[in-house]
Amino acid sequence: MAITKNRSDVERRYDAQTLYTPADAIGLVRELSFVKFDESVDLAIQLGIDARQADQMVRGTISLPHGTGKDVTILVFANDQLKDAEEAGADIVGGKDLADEIASGSRALDWDVTIATPDMMPIVGKLGQVLGPRGLMPNPKSGTVTTDVAKTVQAFKAGRVEYRNDRYGNVHIPVGRVSFEPDAILDNVVEVVQELKRVKPASSKGRYIRKISLSSTMGAGVKIDPSAVDDLLKERR
Repeated sequence: MAITKNRSDVERRYDAQTLYTPADAIGLVRELSFVKFDESVDLAIQLGIDARQADQMVRGTISLPHGTGKDVTILVFANDQLKDAEEAGADIVGGKDLADEIASGSRALDWDVTIATPDMMPIVGKLGQVLGPRGLMPNPKSGTVTTDVAKTVQAFKAGRVEYRNDRYGNVHIPVGRVSFEPDAILDNVVEVVQELKRVKPASSKGRYIRKISLSSTMGAGVKIDPSAVDDLLKERR
């Protein structure tokens, strides 16, 4: 495939090893996007944690100020709150029958977020081997086990996202779309970094935020200078 003059110019200005400021990294990610669809912009952060230790797991939810730009499909397990869930925008709702469908494999795992009421967890818990590997298991720490289903559904539809570290101590979070204004992506990036610093495990030693990179769905990763992010956080306090 021939490289267009525009892409060639961008690649000459892009160095995979250079640590860019957040604003410059966002600009490069947007310029490096040459596909015809509106790519997601994703933030990857390597944390200084021992992911093998339970007390160093980093997990939770965050409401991004500008959302992710993605239409989120939500499944809700509930009994008395099914109507509330539907009215709030849930895409799939049900109780034990729905859990049985998932357990039997007769329903595709084609949704993004699972929310459940506490009374449904004895039933939903049996789906751990099915939902867990897909990151679809509801969990109190992520706010997806709740007594207020409607409010939680609305929050995730409005841009709340769940995060958790992988086994290498990395956290991946979508922070917008290529079509977003640069300042909107920057606001989301800052919000994520502030949140991860807020939930830093007390037992984590040494440098906490080690590496940061930004990329679009089909694009290359652009490295961000963590110290430049710290400077930005200080400016915004």
